[in-house]
Amino acid sequence: MSQSKDFDPQQFRHSLGKFATGVTIITTKAADGELIGMTASSFNSVSLDPPMVLWSIDRRALSLQAFTENEHFAVHVLGESQSEQSNLFARQGADKFGQVATSEGIGGVPLFEEYCARFQCRLVHQYEGGDHVIMVGQVLAFDTTDENPLIFHGGQYRQLAATA
Repeated sequence: MSQSKDFDPQQFRHSLGKFATGVTIITTKAADGELIGMTASSFNSVSLDPPMVLWSIDRRALSLQAFTENEHFAVHVLGESQSEQSNLFARQGADKFGQVATSEGIGGVPLFEEYCARFQCRLVHQYEGGDHVIMVGQVLAFDTTDENPLIFHGGQYRQLAATA
């Protein structure tokens, strides 16, 4: 058993990878009007009343300032056909929004036209979380489709098994 003072970061990451998660892309709009988006698996529900969600962003992320300064963001839970979008938005510097259909949401935030579920949020709290900042948003609007979610487990994309 590893104790916190002698954690191997790669073994810790491998252990975290045993937990299957959905895949999201978080979007916002920078003060200069630039559309910002990043892939994140750290999405989670916080509260039903009021409706709140959270996600976290690495302190070294180039998009951190845009997310901490904008009052609004959107969370897009990706469908099982969207692994390429996940990969695109996981990269830095790519022309991300030129390759995906969007519309404008609350606060000018870009909204994907394709998604499994989508949440438009107002940033209500930011917390220090080690090498990340934890962002908590109140959900102002949401949409859901019938598409199955894209799953990430053990460093790979997965799909839900068909049920009989």
